[in-house]
Amino acid sequence: MSGEGAPALSTVDGAAELRVAVVAALWHTTVMDGLLDGARRALADSDVREVTEVRVPGTFELPVAAARLARAGYDAIVALGVVIRGGTPHFEYVCSAATDGLTQVAVTTGVPIGFGVLTCDNDEQAIDRAGLPGSKEDKGYEATVAALSTAVTLARLDPR
Repeated sequence: MSGEGAPALSTVDGAAELRVAVVAALWHTTVMDGLLDGARRALADSDVREVTEVRVPGTFELPVAAARLARAGYDAIVALGVVIRGGTPHFEYVCSAATDGLTQVAVTTGVPIGFGVLTCDNDEQAIDRAGLPGSKEDKGYEATVAALSTAVTLARLDPR
């Protein structure tokens, strides 16, 4: 895990009026609870008032839900999930599908997506990134700040 070069996390000025959706997988409850709590804290810290939370079965389903939310007019989407490496190629397939799918949604719709998908070798790595007490990182918070910051920047470039 490298925190080198990461920007400082802070509130996002100008995000209060954004309409934001958080789409989160259901697998790995403890880790997902931490990621969701981090996203909620970041949204509250930036005074975002219009938030919709959507749960999907797993990380593989994040892109289709994000696509529907993007078409529904949300200004930013936060995608949260976790995939733990196992003994089969399933890890690579799911990680690739989620990454490629979320990228495609963001590029084709112009709606920024905060990428809060943990791809870890084991449970300990996931817990260390989940924003739980004792975790070294808070990827739910980070992904949310990234989505909000990008949405604010895009709004300045091309106000609706």
